[in-house]
Amino acid sequence: MDYTDRELMVIAAAREIRDGDVTFVGMRLPLLAFALAKRTHAPAALGYFENGIVRETPSDEMLFTMSDPPNLVGATWSTSTANMMGMLAQGLVDLGFIGGAEVDRFGNLNTSYVGDWRAPKVKLPGSGGAPDIACYAKRFVIVMPQERHRFVERVSYITSVGHGDGGDWRRRHRLPGGGPVALITTLGVFRFDAETREAYLASWHPGQSVETVRAATGWNLRVAPDATETATPTAHELAIVRDCDPRGFWTR
Repeated sequence: MDYTDRELMVIAAAREIRDGDVTFVGMRLPLLAFALAKRTHAPAALGYFENGIVRETPSDEMLFTMSDPPNLVGATWSTSTANMMGMLAQGLVDLGFIGGAEVDRFGNLNTSYVGDWRAPKVKLPGSGGAPDIACYAKRFVIVMPQERHRFVERVSYITSVGHGDGGDWRRRHRLPGGGPVALITTLGVFRFDAETREAYLASWHPGQSVETVRAATGWNLRVAPDATETATPTAHELAIVRDCDPRGFWTR
């Protein structure tokens, strides 16, 4: 069965949503992941959108942004960004999704600057609500394409903190959220060690291998003893993703 690497990323991200999760959905691929999870294994999941929308059901039409009119139709609540961030800060969000330009081995994310922030080589779009998700969500998942120059030993600038320097860093800095639990890429799925909090390869996508993932990782990659190939998408999962993105705008 043919599918794209981004379709597999959507499906892997959807599998991280548990039934009943209050999910801070985010943009791009997570829009599709939420819709897929709702229509399969997590019908009781609730979607929070940063612009102030709360949904019990996914939009009936394709979304290019969270503020598209179809996301308003049938919403449970249409309110403000301030209310969304307030509920996030109260610890009401179970799962959030974040992307980035750079990520390091402890799940710290950079969406601000490449190089020295005082004279950066590249100025990136900035933070949005990602730092709040990183600090307050009970857990969060990183979704981003994998390239060696983006998967670095240490990010140039920490926009959204993951596990800091590893170990009990989050506890020592009194961050209430649980930090990143998965990093889903175009090549595989990484998870984070319970003690060191360092990312390790849990599965490589079909057509990839430990060697190809390692070649696209800028640190000495650890591999789980039980690492295996990522479960291939089912025909049902693919049909839902393609129904949500019929032109392949996000997934081709």
